[in-house]
Amino acid sequence: MPPDSPTPSGTQPLTTGDQLAWRQHIPALASAALGINQASDAWDAVSDSFCDQDGWPIDEEGYADGKVKRDAEAWNHVEVFLAHGPEVLAGVRAAANGTDYVEGPITEDLRRLRGIDTSLTRAAQLQNEWDQVIALMDASLPGSRKLYEDRAREIRNSEGWYYADELASQGPALVRAADYLANRSDTGQPSHTERVHVALARSTTEGHQTSPASPPAPPAPPPTPPHRSR
Repeated sequence: MPPDSPTPSGTQPLTTGDQLAWRQHIPALASAALGINQASDAWDAVSDSFCDQDGWPIDEEGYADGKVKRDAEAWNHVEVFLAHGPEVLAGVRAAANGTDYVEGPITEDLRRLRGIDTSLTRAAQLQNEWDQVIALMDASLPGSRKLYEDRAREIRNSEGWYYADELASQGPALVRAADYLANRSDTGQPSHTERVHVALARSTTEGHQTSPASPPAPPAPPPTPPHRSR
């Protein structure tokens, strides 16, 4: 089944171990998504000061340094997503049922997660490429490693900003869905079951409202206890 496909409604609920794992990962992901947004907002608050009225940089050095700082801060949070996101995402898709994808408190969040696989995969590829570059530097550039490492880091962070920006939107949706599904498993009352009970109660109420009123039946006499035979 493709990773973006809705999970069938017969999926088993989370196990206790799964729930504990989610509680360890969810706060980290929530903090990472917030951190990316804060890095973006901080840059947006000052970026115009480096540009003219048409949006072209007039302080190119200051503008470039500001973006480097933003990208570096954002990438630190992307690494948190790489460390915790895949496990939480797998848990969400295992716990969500078909109804969750159609209607319910997390329907929009689940739809928003359809692109998160790409964001995580491409970010992981950037990280792998970075690891390979560092390995090559260790082998061939012992004297000038620091200079090349800093430049390689800037390139990785710059290319990773796109995925950081995506995760800033997708991450909160993942956190909300994971938190909802973990709490639902705690109650032992899946949302589709709750809707069945509500529908049955409504149907019963409407039936009483539309049926003609009838006089109450007199109380039946108590039944005679049966005689026991030996």
